[in-house]
Amino acid sequence: MTKRNGAAGEFSAQERAAMKERADELKAEAKRAKGAEKAAADEAALLARIEEMPDGDRQMAERLHQMVATIAPDLSPKLYYGQPGYARDGKVVVFFRSGQMDKERYSTFGVSAQAALDDESGLWPTAYALIDPSEKAWEQLGEIVRRAAGDNSA
Repeated sequence: MTKRNGAAGEFSAQERAAMKERADELKAEAKRAKGAEKAAADEAALLARIEEMPDGDRQMAERLHQMVATIAPDLSPKLYYGQPGYARDGKVVVFFRSGQMDKERYSTFGVSAQAALDDESGLWPTAYALIDPSEKAWEQLGEIVRRAAGDNSA
């Protein structure tokens, strides 16, 4: 047996620190892998839900999904009350509700209390009715997503 730190079979303080550091690295890698698996599963569930939507709502949800992925890639897809939502740290920031699936007259794009929309007026909308948004309306939604996600540079 190799003699370390004065006693047979003992590791030096430096060796113990290196082993602890490596164990912490392995735990972090496992946690990241588990987190990546969950994120992939959440996105797959969200995309499956979008696929189930009737025509019209499905196209709006797909477009919103692409918009959020482009404008606010730090928001993670996840189901929110069975509908598409996009979250930060597990808390939904923006979401889409299918009007046809909810048997309502219109679909809804909404923002939660987690959205960074507060302004000096003390008044801001938290939900928008969608039937067949114009290109101008999509641009406005993109701006809302950007602001809600916390990018307030204009």
